[in-house]
Amino acid sequence: MKIAIRYFSKTGHTAKMAEVVSKVTGIKAETVDVPITEEVDILFLGSAVYMAGIDNKIKEFFFSLDKKVKNVVCFSSAAVLSGSYTQVKRLLKKQNLPVDEREFHCRGQFKALHKGHPNQEELDKLSTFIKGIIQ
Repeated sequence: MKIAIRYFSKTGHTAKMAEVVSKVTGIKAETVDVPITEEVDILFLGSAVYMAGIDNKIKEFFFSLDKKVKNVVCFSSAAVLSGSYTQVKRLLKKQNLPVDEREFHCRGQFKALHKGHPNQEELDKLSTFIKGIIQ
């Protein structure tokens, strides 16, 4: 099974999550600045919600994808919203790309709100989630 990991992180929270995905899969996590150049069975995509929306860098990355990606599995964090999945799914569907119904989301820290998140318990849950996807 061919796997790729891409993420965008302004604060380092999603980067921390991407490193967990990398450790579980044995695949290097790369930012969305690195294009997908070959077919992949699963693209683990890390994003976050900033000011109630996903960043334009993520949106630009979506437009660079094509049928090389067979399935997109999302992981994300946000301080206020319950996830970025709905926004991500809508944009990927416009590109006719398949989005897995399974998503991992946890709290992210914003200033003093949810300080210390994602925490170790959440990262452990992410690890278990990823293992469930690839097994």
